[in-house]
Parts: sequence; C-alpha cells; structure tokens
Amino acid sequence: MHLSENEGIEGKSFVVTGGLGFVGSSLCLELIRRGARNVRAFDLRSSSPFSKLLIENGVHCIQGDVVRKRDVERAFRGADCVFHLASFGMSGKEMLQFGRVDDVNINGTCLVIDVCLELGVKRLVYCSTYNVVFGGQEIVNGNEALPYLSIDQHADPYGRSKSIAEQFVLKNNGCPFKNKSGGCLYTCAVRPAAIYGPGEDRHLPRIISTARLGLLLFRVGDKTVKSDWVYVDNLVLALILASMGLLDDIPGKEKHPVAAGQAYFISDGSPVNTFEFLQPLLKSLGYGIPKTSLAVNHALVLGKICWFFYTILYPWLNRWWLPQPFILPSEVHKVGVTHYFSYLKAKEEIGYVPMVTPKEGMASTISYWQERKEIVDGPSIYAWLFCILGMVSLFCAAYLPGDTGIVSILRAICLFQFRSMWMTRLVFLLGTAAHIFEGIYAWHLAKRVDPANARGWFWQTFALGYFSLRFLLKRARK
Repeated sequence: MHLSENEGIEGKSFVVTGGLGFVGSSLCLELIRRGARNVRAFDLRSSSPFSKLLIENGVHCIQGDVVRKRDVERAFRGADCVFHLASFGMSGKEMLQFGRVDDVNINGTCLVIDVCLELGVKRLVYCSTYNVVFGGQEIVNGNEALPYLSIDQHADPYGRSKSIAEQFVLKNNGCPFKNKSGGCLYTCAVRPAAIYGPGEDRHLPRIISTARLGLLLFRVGDKTVKSDWVYVDNLVLALILASMGLLDDIPGKEKHPVAAGQAYFISDGSPVNTFEFLQPLLKSLGYGIPKTSLAVNHALVLGKICWFFYTILYPWLNRWWLPQPFILPSEVHKVGVTHYFSYLKAKEEIGYVPMVTPKEGMASTISYWQERKEIVDGPSIYAWLFCILGMVSLFCAAYLPGDTGIVSILRAICLFQFRSMWMTRLVFLLGTAAHIFEGIYAWHLAKRVDPANARGWFWQTFALGYFSLRFLLKRARK
C-alpha cells in the first residue's frame, strides 16, 4: 500500500478512546501534526500528565465512560475514524477486577461498534494485544494465521476479554450503517507487543519501583527466553497506517480496503530477553539485573499465591495503601516464556516498518528517566524493615511487660547492647524524638522542594528518619 503520509488524515475528524493515556496522547499529537481537522481524546479521566500538552496542541479532551452510551455518542458524533485504545486490566491490581475488565473491554467495545454504526463512522481501528493468541505456550516467529486462544486457556481476564472484543470488532467489518445511507463500517485490529518509551506509565514505573525497593530478586526463566517490545512511536505509526488501510476510495481498492477485517502483529522486530532489554535502563538508574534465575513453574507458584492473596483483598484493590502485587501468573508467562511474532503481514499490506530502532527507543527512554531520577530515588524495602521493626522491637523491649516469649528475647538483646533498662528507654525516646524532628524538617523542606508531596515526605521521614531525609536533601541540593 503506497499512500501519501497524510492520506485519510488531512481535513478529517478523529476520536481516540483512552486518549489521555500514554499511547493515546502520542497518537492524538501525531494526528494533529499530520493535519487532522479535529482530534478528540475521549477518556474516563478528566486529566493526565499528558493533558496540558494535548490541549496546547489543539486536541479536544472529552471526559466520559466508554460503557456509557450517551458519553460515547457525544464523543463520536461527526467523526470519520475512531481509534479504540481504551481498556482495563492490563497489569497489576487491575487484572483482578474481573467485572470492570469485562465491562470496559467487552461491553465497552460492543458499545463503540454500535455507536459507530449508528453515527456513520467509517473506520474503526482496535488496539488489541498479543494475548489473544498467547497464553503461556512457546511461540517462535508467529503470525496472524495462529488461531485465537480458547477462552478457558487464558491466564487472566484481560487477555480473554481482549480476545472476545477483537473478534467482535473484526466480525463487524463491512456491517452497513443503521441509517441505511449505503455506507458501512470498516474495522481492523492492531496487536502490539509490550510498549515502552518516554512517559510509559504501566510497565516501566512498576519495574523501576520494584528495583528501587530492592525486590528485583531474580529473573524468570533462562537467558534464552525472548519476547517482543514496541516503541511508542512505532505503534502510533502502525495505528495510523492501519487507519489508512481502511480507506475505501483508494484507486484499485474501491470498496475493498486492504486492512478491512484484518489483524496485525506490531513490534520493533527485535525479539530480546526482557531482563537483558531492561538492563541498560536499570543500570542507568543505579540498579542491577539479578543474576539468580527462577524456573517458570516455580515463578507460577509464586504468581498464584499473589493472585490468591490479592483476590482475598478484592474490596480494597483500589485503595492507595495496597501495593501492586509482586508478580501474577500472566506476567510470569510474558517474561519467562518465549513468544515473538513477525510483522511481515503489516509490512506487506499496510506498509509498516519500524522507524525507531530498539537502541534509539531505549536511549530516549533512559534519557526520560534520567531526568526524573530524583523522583525515582527512595528508600529500599530493607530500610523500611530495619526502621519499623527496629523501633517496634525497641518499644517492646523497653515498655511491654513479660519475661517470656519474644519480649524476653528482645529485652535480652537490648540489655546486652545498652546495659540497662533505663538506657534502653532513653534510646527509644531519643530515637522517637529524632524521627519527629526529622519529619517536621522534611515537611518544611518539601514545601519548598516538592510541595505537592510535603505531607508524604513528613510521614515517610517520620517512619524512616535519615533513610528518607537523605533523598529529600539530595533533591534540595539540585
């Protein structure tokens, strides 16, 4: 397919569901750059880190829920093409919210299709996932001929729901509009690999946070395991090319768009071991890649334990104080089982060729995180354990009654260290006073350096003392 760079974009109106997200915002900006008449970012959120840039570039941000028909109709009215990127449950705690996953990914997609048919939207590009065909089995250089994974083989509700949604999208290709105008809806699906780039807000922050806490303890699988990644600009290019592939007025392709009803795997085309891929980024931030490997079957046991534990905590999954699970079964598959695909079909049919190499993409990503290194830096889990357990143990030894059990052991240790109960109590009181003073100082300093998080700095420094304060002091010196 040989078209001009802006074919089907100039003078057209576009809607991007999930438009305030990482990929969605990049897509909106690229559409504006290519001359789109109107671009709307439709998102459940009222704002995101990308909102300001979108508004400055003329993108219309529309808040609404993809499962509420009135909101979808308001966003889609007058659109020529819809990019359906909105989804839920890709990683972490979201994976366990089964009802919301199905509601957004299945019901929301059905509603998007229905509104497109009602309002006469001609093109619908669906952002899918590798997981529609991958569920933990090894796949080497796979292609679009692979069958969908059966519903009961999916390791998580996200992959299952995206598979169902993609099939709905493709089966509705060619459906006539409900207004009987003679036109019809053309659809296709883009299946991206794991996405990375500056500003990526799902995978990389979680990985970096785990490394910062000192919890990146092992690899999963051996070093020969490979999987795909895709840089955000390459994915945006693929989405735009897919939309061009749905044009029905191309000479020689009238009423038979090349991409209509098709699915395409999209990646950088350079399969690599996940841990080797992330090593330059983590190393640039001062973290290392673990040398110890954990077999996939053992990692799956750990993942299932985390799954069970967080399922019990289901009512509190959205609470800020509940951290992300360490690892889940589907995440074990992603990093521990070889699965990569060819983008040959996308190259031949819609002209996709990655324009950013993995080396260039990782360099941009490293640069982004280097600029934010001071925000990433923080105390490790070992500092938390040392301070919290240390102060609690000191309090128990100094003030709790009892000469048996754990209290007697703690008291014996303190007496050996401090020689008397009087000194033990004095050390505890001085330590508590120091933590309070450091917390207050951190609060005052943070009001100048990081005012939005001043309260958080107070509580963290109150708990950890200098282990927390030193990071704030480092930021203040800059």
